[in-house]
Amino acid sequence: MTKAGSKVKITQVRSIIKCKQNQKDTIHALGLGRPNFSVVHTLNPQIAGMINVVSHLVKVETI
Repeated sequence: MTKAGSKVKITQVRSIIKCKQNQKDTIHALGLGRPNFSVVHTLNPQIAGMINVVSHLVKVETI
């Protein structure tokens, strides 16, 4: 991961159909909802934790 305070682009690359409920909630909390959607967030400990929970569903790029 990059250092806190930097911008990251999070892209959902997999569907959440057969995922656990906490992973579905995390995807929605990040502002995603379907594959190939992207959002930009400032990296902080909360966002890093969310990314860690759904790392198999998303692609993260530093901006």
